[in-house]
Amino acid sequence: MATIAIIGRPNVGKSTLFNRFIGGRHAIVDDKPGVTRDRIYGTFEWRGKKFTVIDTGGFVPDSKNIFEQAIREQAQYAVDEADAIVLVVDARAGIHPVDKELSNILRRKSKQVLLAVNKVDDVKHEKSVGQFFELGFENVMGISAQLGRSTGDLLDKVIEIIPDGEEGRDIPDERRIAVIGKPNVGKSSFVNLLLGENRSIVTNVPGTTRDSVDSHLSFQGEEIILIDTAGLRKKSKIKESVEFFSALRTFQSVERCNTAIILFDASIGVEKQDLQIVEYTMEHGKPAVIGVNKWDLVDKKSVTAAEYEKAIKARLRIHDFIPVVFISVLEKQRVQKLLSKAIDIDESSKSKIKTSELNDYLLPLIGRTPPFSKTGREIKIKYVTQVESKIPTFAFFTNLPEEVSTTYRRFLENKIRERIAFEGVPIRVVFKQK
Repeated sequence: MATIAIIGRPNVGKSTLFNRFIGGRHAIVDDKPGVTRDRIYGTFEWRGKKFTVIDTGGFVPDSKNIFEQAIREQAQYAVDEADAIVLVVDARAGIHPVDKELSNILRRKSKQVLLAVNKVDDVKHEKSVGQFFELGFENVMGISAQLGRSTGDLLDKVIEIIPDGEEGRDIPDERRIAVIGKPNVGKSSFVNLLLGENRSIVTNVPGTTRDSVDSHLSFQGEEIILIDTAGLRKKSKIKESVEFFSALRTFQSVERCNTAIILFDASIGVEKQDLQIVEYTMEHGKPAVIGVNKWDLVDKKSVTAAEYEKAIKARLRIHDFIPVVFISVLEKQRVQKLLSKAIDIDESSKSKIKTSELNDYLLPLIGRTPPFSKTGREIKIKYVTQVESKIPTFAFFTNLPEEVSTTYRRFLENKIRERIAFEGVPIRVVFKQK
């Protein structure tokens, strides 16, 4: 698909326009400059053609601020990737020196450029558009990203300057793997190492990634979408609205992925927040693998990998079926092994067990260890089958489904896992009236 990059100085409305194009709220929108730090990708269709659109952080030339330098670099990457550029400026603020510098940069790139004069909310603001022809672009349009005013005309112009946009068609259901964890555990570094490029901003400041960033990766002969998510903070530390929305985007990324890679920090150990992330992933029925990053920093004389894994499993308790892989992104150790494990787990989550095999295996076990009822009534389980579901789900038909205890439910789940390799895959056991 043809690609459009939206760039501009901070707080001119780039993310609002991005959300308008894709028809959702994928990019965080806040009235503070510098909210969007990474390149955010989305797709949209207009007049039968599909396009990829990139939202970028606010471009601040020559800044010495660590984030602004990284944002500038990411914006330059986006410009290089794009077939056309939408340069967004602020009608109410007038021409800013940064607008002029950006215009000079874009002219040197020899890219097709649309100048979108944003915040033209009504006719009376149209007169402010004319001054922006000074920037030297042929295609200048007044729009309101917030209200949607003239954004359709802007997209019509996009089709004119990029006539070869791909015809609309269904996007294949690719394997989606989310990389999640606390801030500063190495999520972006892990993704960048696999991609072989700096797709996400990486600094040693926790919380650098605020949005969830989708990247396409060809691995072992198949296409994978890697979702690099914002680091999850403790609720007490989410003081700004942007931090809240960042955590929300991460939760949404977990919901839309097929499998999750949960990164722990080996140098810190397992914290309560790590366990909460695991719990959230399992509650949403997502298969997962734990990657213990920064293993190179651990003194191997004081603790072995086997001992460390045993300690993790003890903390995971009922989720101890999640596999653990020790990695070092810095030393490039076992990174591909971790991704391969995530793919294997995703495949095993699709396993289907024959009903006859289930009954032959489980009913004798149930007969030897029947469920206990607090009311003293006899609970009879006569039949079990795996039902159609995204999460492996097993339905047990009984005369008293409401009286089967949680403990017995876990007993049956463990017995199923002993028989079938559902490593890293949450399964559900339900009881139905026979």
